[in-house]
Amino acid sequence: MTTTQKILYWTPRVLSLAYVLLLSLFALDIFSAYTGMNVLLPLLMHLLPALGLLIVSIVAWKYEWVGAVVFLGFAALYVWDVGWAKPWSWYATIAAPSALVGILYLLSWSQRKR
Repeated sequence: MTTTQKILYWTPRVLSLAYVLLLSLFALDIFSAYTGMNVLLPLLMHLLPALGLLIVSIVAWKYEWVGAVVFLGFAALYVWDVGWAKPWSWYATIAAPSALVGILYLLSWSQRKR
C-alpha cells in the first residue's frame, strides 16, 4: 500500500470520528436548560444523530460505500431540513464536514475497487 493509499484509507475514518465528536459537542447545550435527572432524555435525543453516525462510522470502516452514502445523505438532509435561509456558518459547520467525509469515503471505496 502506497503512502497516498494509506492517507486515502485513514483520512475518512479519522475525520468521521472527529465529526461524531463535533456533533456530540452540540448536545452539551442541553445542560443550560435542564438540571438533574431531567437532562437524560433531552441529552439522549440530542445525541441520537451522533450515535447513528458513530454506528455508520464503524460499519464504514469495512464498507466505505456505506460511509459515502450516509455521510453525503446526512449533509443533503441537513441542508434540506434547515433550508437555505440560515447563515452560511450553519452549513460550513454541519453539512460541509459531513459532505467532505462522504466524498473521502467515496474516493477510498473507488480506490480500493481498482
